[in-house]
Amino acid sequence: MNVPKDREISVQDIEQNIGISKDFNVFELNNALGRRDAVKAIQIVDYFAANPKSNPPIMVMATLYGYFSKVLKYHYLADKSSSAVAKELGISPFFVKDYELAARNFNKSKVFHVFHVLKDYDLKFKGVEVGPQTSEGDLLREMIFKILN
Repeated sequence: MNVPKDREISVQDIEQNIGISKDFNVFELNNALGRRDAVKAIQIVDYFAANPKSNPPIMVMATLYGYFSKVLKYHYLADKSSSAVAKELGISPFFVKDYELAARNFNKSKVFHVFHVLKDYDLKFKGVEVGPQTSEGDLLREMIFKILN
């Protein structure tokens, strides 16, 4: 679909043409998990399950691993000033507060637990110790539940 020159491109135009939703993407999943917002996290995972080609589990897991790696790194920073955190984590200072909140919600032990869950589900997505009738969506939902609990 082409957008007429006299009209501004909307979020709906983008979603319709390339399938990206600003509310249901892996970055919003990171944010929901960091806030421990289980309802939003499950809504996003349900969207992923309905659109598996747009949100392959391997991409979701890689992004979650990167996110929680930064949360763990945050825990070990001596200087937690906004500029130092942004530099050390390689993020915009705009996102520092998100990582501060995630670090409060996921202490070091809980982050290590998340890594263990990601490792287990990496194997499950590859077919290890999972039944043939188990869908990727079910595995994603289960994984998010275990991360949050």
